[in-house]
Formats: sequence, C-alpha cells, structure tokens
Amino acid sequence: QVQLVESGGGLVQAGGSLRLSCAASGRAFGRYAMGWFRQAPGKEREFVAGISWSGGSTNYADSVEGRFTISRDNAKNTVLLQMDSLKPEDTAVYHCAGGRSFVAGKNSYEYDYWGQGTQVTVSA
Repeated sequence: QVQLVESGGGLVQAGGSLRLSCAASGRAFGRYAMGWFRQAPGKEREFVAGISWSGGSTNYADSVEGRFTISRDNAKNTVLLQMDSLKPEDTAVYHCAGGRSFVAGKNSYEYDYWGQGTQVTVSA
C-alpha cells in the first residue's frame, strides 16, 4: 500500500512558477508509475503528467507540454512537478497518483492510490 501527500501549492501570478511535491510512504514506491492530475471547479479530473517507475519515460497533457516537468527520486520516495509559465487556466486542485505499472497512463482508472490534493491558483 502507498500513501501520498502533496505539498507546494499556492497563489501565483500568471507567468510565475510553482513546484509541487508528492511524498510517498511504502517500500514499493519504486515499482509504481506516478502521475499528476488536476481538477478545476465544475470540470472533470484531467491528466497532467506521468512518469514511469524508473523515471526513464514521461508523458504530458498537450496543455502543459513544454511548461511543466515531472521528475522522481526513488531514494527519497518523492515525485515533483515543476510548473513554469503558469496560466490562469492552470488553476485547479492537483492530485498525485500512483499506479501498479511500469509506465504512466493518462487515465484515472490506471491509478490505484491518490493523494488529497493541493490547491494551485494562478491570477491574471
């Protein structure tokens, strides 16, 4: 079992940066693909970025490609999401998720464990 806790959210102006962190408990962290999803008010949860269990493969939503970077440190049981050039439409609650697979999928059902989320607000 894996427990996930996100941190690093906050309020930032458009064009600014934030770095989200996801701390995972459990010895099998290195066997899980990890992903970030977000959910804005009145909208469905959407995939943001994913990273394979080894960190060798990443994928991104088109809306964040080139602006966000996902990384992981298996020795520290941590996944990071560096968010640059933020836009007001990036405003949402961001959730970290872990899936028992080698590669990171883009669908919620591919993930088994979820964090509570951290709020990101980007002002115009």
